[in-house]
Amino acid sequence: MTRSPSPHETAPRTGVKGFFRRRWVRVIGGIVLAFAVFTVALLFVDEPLRRQMERRMNDKLQGYQVEIPRLHLSLLGGSITLRDLKVRQVANPEPPILLLPYLKASVQWRELLSGRLVADFRLERPQVHINLIQLQQEQANPTPVKDQGWQDAVEQIYPLKINLVRIHDAHVVYIDKDPKNPLTLSHLELVANNIRNIHSADRDYPSPFHASGVVFDTGRASVDGHADFLAKPIPSVQTAFRVENVPMAAARAVIARANLDLRGGTFGVNGDLEYSPKVKTARVANLTVRDLHLDYIHTAATASAEAARKDQVVSAAKQASKSEIALSLEELEVSRSTLGFVNRAAKPNYRVYMADTRISLHNVTNQNGLGPARGQLSGRFMGSGPARGKAVFHPGKAGPNFDLDLQVEGTSLETLNDMLRAHGGFDVSKGTFSVYSQVRVQDQQLSGYVKPFFKDVNVYDRQMDKDKSFFRRLYERLVGLAARILENRRDEVATKVELRGSLNDPNSNIWQVIGRLLQNAFIRALLPGFDRGAPAPAGDPKKAEKDQPPPKKQKPAEKPEAPKAKPKVEAPA
Repeated sequence: MTRSPSPHETAPRTGVKGFFRRRWVRVIGGIVLAFAVFTVALLFVDEPLRRQMERRMNDKLQGYQVEIPRLHLSLLGGSITLRDLKVRQVANPEPPILLLPYLKASVQWRELLSGRLVADFRLERPQVHINLIQLQQEQANPTPVKDQGWQDAVEQIYPLKINLVRIHDAHVVYIDKDPKNPLTLSHLELVANNIRNIHSADRDYPSPFHASGVVFDTGRASVDGHADFLAKPIPSVQTAFRVENVPMAAARAVIARANLDLRGGTFGVNGDLEYSPKVKTARVANLTVRDLHLDYIHTAATASAEAARKDQVVSAAKQASKSEIALSLEELEVSRSTLGFVNRAAKPNYRVYMADTRISLHNVTNQNGLGPARGQLSGRFMGSGPARGKAVFHPGKAGPNFDLDLQVEGTSLETLNDMLRAHGGFDVSKGTFSVYSQVRVQDQQLSGYVKPFFKDVNVYDRQMDKDKSFFRRLYERLVGLAARILENRRDEVATKVELRGSLNDPNSNIWQVIGRLLQNAFIRALLPGFDRGAPAPAGDPKKAEKDQPPPKKQKPAEKPEAPKAKPKVEAPA
């Protein structure tokens, strides 16, 4: 028979266990109840905190307004989460310039273990939308961006200083005039750490960062570097960048405002940048452009705007040459491209272009003492005449110094008929055109020549010109007769346009000078062969010999006597 425990054996033990069990239940229950009450209380704290944060951010901003629909505070994680935040430009509130579905600011726990209390900001899928009207409003705003309160507004989100920023899958959209053709940067990723410089304080650039994304749907871009975000008077950065396979036609609407018609083409670039109070350098190692089709459109209506734009470009070039930033372009390559000039101010309109263009440019810099820059060009003028050119650019204190050689051979004159009609009042049914030119600018003195040749020219064709007026047919016969009188023994019409003078402007820009030469010499060289050619007697062997193309290695004339007049184009009477 089993013996039952006596009362004095069981009562004390049961009483002690029950006492402690009941006590722990009350303690745990109290904690759970307190946490539940605290959590519920936080739900009521979120809304006042949201309103307060929204008000403080708007008080800091100028010209913009923030809207925060939802906010949640979590003391357990030490974080604040904002959802569906919007930023609008007050003058043009639609569309919002920033949509932020998710932003979480929290303690950077890793640094907390080291005794440093800083913040970690994480942004998911932010979207930036900017249109032309909003951009123009921002440009017209007299308050600089740095004084518009953006930094102060961000600091209202979280009491700790930002040390780590992570942005995932950001999108940037710019709409110029056509909403159907936006410019987009998509799938942007950014990580920047140690912003507060709490590690490696002895380094110049202690904060690593990386960014990457998709440019215009098919291009790729990446940036890797280090920064000192707290450097004074300006943040400092040292970075390498790479951009590949960017479709240029995506920017067609924007570029059109500069009278440029852009179709096709891709570009890529890589290099590095260092910007700090002590060092300012920007180096492009390689810039490539392929399959570009670009025309400059000149119209009578835009002539004044073109003149103003030219002055702006020249001014910008002068500023670049005097910039404290050391700029350099080690290599530029343009290939499989067509470059043209369309004159819609003339009657009839005409287009002059270079097909299958290849341009290479090396060692371009705004710093003296780094050697000359060299360039080469090849292509087919008007799609028919092989063209070649080379140039050497020498840095000089007094202005641009350069040597330029250019030759175009065997261009079909029929491809230039619209230009001949516009400037000469006639056209041709047969013939070829060639031109040879050498130009030197040294110490503000210009010397050289442009020498055009016309071969097998037939100005009047009875069948082609049967519908023209009597006086037009008579005029073209006289032009054709003048051409035959000027023919040398090789059935060529030749003339020579001398270039000489003083630039008279120590601040002349090198591209301004070259553009002036092309305008005043090369384009005008087409017509002198018909109406200003030297009247050499037919069959004069010495004169005919002088009119032949110059040897390829012939150097331009030595510096001429410097007249005081501006650069001029002279031709024999």
